[in-house]
Amino acid sequence: MQSQFTKEIRAELTDHIIPFWHGLRDDQNGGFIGQVDVDLTRHPEAVKGCILNSRILWFFSETYMSLKDPMLLSDADHAYAMLLRMTDEQNGGVYWALNADGTVADGTKHTYNQAFAIYALSAYYRATGKQEALQRAKALFDVIETHCCDAGGYLEAFTADWRPESNEKLSENGVMAGRTMNTLLHVLEGYTGLYEASRSPRVRERLYFIFDIFKNHVYNPEKRRQEVFFDHEYHTLIDLHSFGHDIETSWLADHTLDVLGDERLTAEIRPMLQAMAEHTLQAAFTDHGFANESERGVMDTKRVWWVQAEALLGFLNAWQRTGEERYRQAALTQWRYIRDVLVDHRDGSEWYWYIREDGTPGDLPIVEPWKCPYHNGRMALEVLRRDPQI
Repeated sequence: MQSQFTKEIRAELTDHIIPFWHGLRDDQNGGFIGQVDVDLTRHPEAVKGCILNSRILWFFSETYMSLKDPMLLSDADHAYAMLLRMTDEQNGGVYWALNADGTVADGTKHTYNQAFAIYALSAYYRATGKQEALQRAKALFDVIETHCCDAGGYLEAFTADWRPESNEKLSENGVMAGRTMNTLLHVLEGYTGLYEASRSPRVRERLYFIFDIFKNHVYNPEKRRQEVFFDHEYHTLIDLHSFGHDIETSWLADHTLDVLGDERLTAEIRPMLQAMAEHTLQAAFTDHGFANESERGVMDTKRVWWVQAEALLGFLNAWQRTGEERYRQAALTQWRYIRDVLVDHRDGSEWYWYIREDGTPGDLPIVEPWKCPYHNGRMALEVLRRDPQI
């Protein structure tokens, strides 16, 4: 029997998140509408970002596998058709964005983007059994390994024909990064999905390589956090603690450890993940949401939609790993905050982009190239999969 916690989150998924994103299906231009303002104005002419489309493809593939509703499979098929249009068949890889009419709006080939397409294609393959999807995911893996990495790890941004370019798209806080924790995390995520779909020894080998980078360069044991922005030699460029990425990594990398099933690696890595979960609980969590980040000791207290979803999952995972009551209470408190404050209960909406610390909604769009159903949808799907008796 499902717990009340699971029932409420299932209802959020089926009655709110799924209908909203299904309603953005663009049968005229393909894909899904790329922007909805905070006042719920839709922009069918907006660019269609590949990250957004990949996340939508992942979401509908995964929800179909969980709920078996044919509508969800149809929406996944629709997103898959758009991802094919976003693929550069000549040079390989996926573009950053298309215009609504299907022309290329931004031909940047970013490693982060390739990784999300792998994640999405792997899920779509598992949902449909379509070999073409799996072959495309494998081809993007080859693209990353050929063009987007060196002996030290993964690089960031490239032109359409794979010449290096500056990393504006994943650099923030006044720095220009040669490598980022964020890209590394999502290559790990995409490769984990591909390994689940293919059981490729080559993909498995690269997952070990990523964990080595995490252990030796990204995780800071003294501060119990990940560093965020690096030069090419992994010198940290800024004193920044990304609470959202740390709590996301704490459960997402833990899942990769389960997929790999290597007891030695798990014993080596899991204590770091647990330390990050504990540190964010102490540093960022309150009974009214989870802070965004701290830059040079200055807190950004915005309650960002994806950070709130990942915090719930991170605390839930920590409770299931340790049995510690404080994590159980944190997960429940986090859900109540999401349910009562972050969810936008207006008809035809979804979750706000962020909530200010005083409880008022921010003014960023409900949908834009980064605002997607992946974080909150995955939160709901993971809760359904785990069905914690919480």
